[in-house]
Amino acid sequence: MSNANILAFTVSDMTCGHCAKAITGAVLTAYPAAKVDIDIAAKRVTIENAGDRAAVASVIEAEGYSPVDA
Repeated sequence: MSNANILAFTVSDMTCGHCAKAITGAVLTAYPAAKVDIDIAAKRVTIENAGDRAAVASVIEAEGYSPVDA
């Protein structure tokens, strides 16, 4: 099985639990079936079963964060 449905971003301006909750909430609002895993210390967001990379990045950016490919 391919990992094509798994997206990973580094979000350097994600610094706390509030940030993680905001990003998770935004992604789940846009993609209710998504699985979001956040590692605040590593500033890494991994998302399964969501849209394409650009669309998911736009959702995170709309919350005020700056995702880049991990």
